[in-house]
Amino acid sequence: MLPHHKAKALKSSSRRPAKDLCSECGLCDTYYVHYVREACPFLNQQIAPLEVQTHGRSRDLAREDDVYFGVHQQMVAAQKITPIPGAQWTGIVTTIATQMLTQGQVEGVVCVQNSDTDRFGPRPVLARTPAEVLAARVNKPTLSPNLSVLEEVERSGLRRLLVIGVGCQVQALRSVEQQLGLEKLYVLGTPCVDNVTRAGLEKFLQTTSRSPDTVVHYEFMQDFRVHFRHEDGSTETVPFFGLNTKKLKDIFAPSCLTCFDYVNSLADLVVGYMGAPFGWQWIVVRNPRGQEMLDLVMPLLRTQPVTSQGHRQPAVQQSIPAYDQGVTIPLWAARLMGLVIEKVGPKGLEYARFSIDSHFTRNYLYLLRHYPDKVPDHVPEYARQIVSQYQLPPA
Repeated sequence: MLPHHKAKALKSSSRRPAKDLCSECGLCDTYYVHYVREACPFLNQQIAPLEVQTHGRSRDLAREDDVYFGVHQQMVAAQKITPIPGAQWTGIVTTIATQMLTQGQVEGVVCVQNSDTDRFGPRPVLARTPAEVLAARVNKPTLSPNLSVLEEVERSGLRRLLVIGVGCQVQALRSVEQQLGLEKLYVLGTPCVDNVTRAGLEKFLQTTSRSPDTVVHYEFMQDFRVHFRHEDGSTETVPFFGLNTKKLKDIFAPSCLTCFDYVNSLADLVVGYMGAPFGWQWIVVRNPRGQEMLDLVMPLLRTQPVTSQGHRQPAVQQSIPAYDQGVTIPLWAARLMGLVIEKVGPKGLEYARFSIDSHFTRNYLYLLRHYPDKVPDHVPEYARQIVSQYQLPPA
């Protein structure tokens, strides 16, 4: 670990070595910037060896579920029996974090509250109480420097820590994990794709929602619609296929457009939605620490097995040129298309594979066009296997 007297010098002279590909994970805002060239996933993609370090093995490329969803012990669909008021869905992530604190499993939780001046502005915190965790409920759909609190973690003297984060943050965290001096580290991940800058988020809201100033949260859901929740409690839905792709293609962060870790491969436990039925959350247990977290809240959940239905490949292949060319169709046609696909399209784990395929093909093409020199080292073997199923337009 770097001596404290070096901290200010490193921080004041630090730059973003990943440049345009920086995901603003926060590592470079700390004296752990010393490790950034090894730790940054956009400078040194190392998911396979870090899987071995974290889970005891890397994914088995002969097993489709491993290829798509990473190393895992089990997957299940779940809901909170009693939802948390104001949570984005039923509050499973928040419940796990608060239970870990109240049961003494950890002494602090790295999570993200809102900034004081912006409902979507991320403010990473080291939460020490359930109330502080509860204040972090609801996703922040913008780039967030979660790892900027690592120095605070060290100063606090905490020995047992839970970190909630997305794939790029977690890969950087795993790379410096041994430098943190912790007795126990738990990582609770969420699947992540298509984050934006705050300006990009505003453009998305202004372009897509009927009332952008009142949106509390939103999500791209399994029914092929974007669901917006407004301040008055009302829900607005917009079909995927009705989005103004031409206007919105440039809002996503380049780091997200070159990412191949949608499912947060290096977290101990992952909670998202894309592999579960509509209204349920998809939980992926990757290792014994993940099982420990899930066991802690199982009495508070209703669960059901994950299922899979439909065929994703035709829809994915059709979507590749449509996105590439920025095709936008009339809203009435988009709604009709959405209804048809919702009835006959992929569901459950097949929907998750559809979403992964759609984003990996898009990101592989983006990388070929904008950063061709990075392709050999940056694209994991499992992502190459997924992309190889499809015909891509010329780079």
